[in-house]
Amino acid sequence: MDITPAQQRDVPPGNMLFTRKPIQAMDADGGEHGFKRTLGPLSLVALGIGAIIGAGIFSLTGIAAADNAGPAVVVSFLLAALGCALAGLCYSELSGMIPAAGSAYSYAYASLGELVAWIIGWALTLEYAVGAATVSVSWSGYVVSFLGKFGLALPHALTASPFDTDALGNPSPGMVNLPAMLIIACVSMVLIRGISESAKTNAVIVTVKLAVVAAVIGFGAFYVKPANWHPFIPPNAGAFGHFGVSGIFRGAATVFFAYIGFDAVSTAAQETRNPERDMPIGILGSLAICTVLYVLVCLVLTGLLSYTKLHVSAPVSVAIGQTPLPFLRVAVDVGAIAGLTSVILVMLLGQSRVFYSMSKDGLLPSVFCSMHPRFRTPYLSNLLFMVFAGLAGGFTPISSLGHMTSFGTLLAFVIVCVGVLVLRRVDPARRRAFRTPYVPYVPAAGILVCGALMASLPLQTWVLAMVWLAIGLVVFFTYSRFHSHLRGYS
Repeated sequence: MDITPAQQRDVPPGNMLFTRKPIQAMDADGGEHGFKRTLGPLSLVALGIGAIIGAGIFSLTGIAAADNAGPAVVVSFLLAALGCALAGLCYSELSGMIPAAGSAYSYAYASLGELVAWIIGWALTLEYAVGAATVSVSWSGYVVSFLGKFGLALPHALTASPFDTDALGNPSPGMVNLPAMLIIACVSMVLIRGISESAKTNAVIVTVKLAVVAAVIGFGAFYVKPANWHPFIPPNAGAFGHFGVSGIFRGAATVFFAYIGFDAVSTAAQETRNPERDMPIGILGSLAICTVLYVLVCLVLTGLLSYTKLHVSAPVSVAIGQTPLPFLRVAVDVGAIAGLTSVILVMLLGQSRVFYSMSKDGLLPSVFCSMHPRFRTPYLSNLLFMVFAGLAGGFTPISSLGHMTSFGTLLAFVIVCVGVLVLRRVDPARRRAFRTPYVPYVPAAGILVCGALMASLPLQTWVLAMVWLAIGLVVFFTYSRFHSHLRGYS
């Protein structure tokens, strides 16, 4: 919904960087040209689980355990969950007040102003796009592994990027990671068809991978060796983040990638039947379920196999290999493929909705908010990121990009917590269907925990993030600030 002239501020553009967009101008689009309202609380919980249960369990658990926290990776997941829970309570309040697509971007716009909103929108672009590309490469690896069990070997040239390396770090280049590009294209087509079809697809996938995760926990628990849990917190190896207490924090920052699902839930507010009631259920429900599953899986993995042997691309499959249950290894591959597929789906869903909101506000070209005449989805945005994420997945190896995704997520959480504090002060009388408890303590704790996890990320991640932010600010000051609908120049 465009802002009416009465809602615009008669202030020169240069003085309006921190002007907040009126909440009444951010009501969810409806009517003939808006999104379809088809999602209920169960669909939102499934959407959240679809994003959360994926790369975190099937890839990052082993890396965080082997490199950072040892068996105490369980504590890392709980610490990450604490930051998510604090931010989730703030998300729940804002998602009911501001039922608009765009997640933390929309909340920042209404509470902290246009410049901060742009920064977080730009960070979310990095989070979702890079995350989807990274997960597509992992998806490709599991597919290759799964087919190999049946004697179907795919050519290395078509399953690896030109910059890939082997397990020892030696160059092992291919031509293109074709499976990674294909999954990005297929998921994008599903999203273009519409949120209802996407939600149904996601629900089926979630059911499959939850069954597999339950099987891993249930069967694997019988073969756990408690001796593998000692020492539970390995002594620090002399560097920050390499075991010890600092390793737990670095591990938590690493696995934060695994918790972006409930952030993506909030991007679907405009497609939810009753966002004031359903968004808190979707956000907090998916977070609670997935945290319990993460803790149980971590205990089983580190109990089945020494944490020192878990730095592999498929730690769950390797750990289950310690049991006399070969059928379960096949099931794990199936669950991983399903899990990673749903992660890609929710990431690309969130990406298109953030760009939709930024385009509606004039901060990006209007092409990104064009709706498909039949499916009523932002299809051009979906197509753009199908190409962008597909090329990244096809020609980029998995590296430290997971840390970049965690950085964008943590920054979004900090800004959402700040947004609750600001709106409680400047707009205390507005109706809040869900109220964050113990304000200002809960938002302040969310800021501290998420900020501490950001500080635990590697220096390289901060450098890359600052470069991305600098590019975003150039775009903002050369295009967005002159086309913003908030200034009435559209």
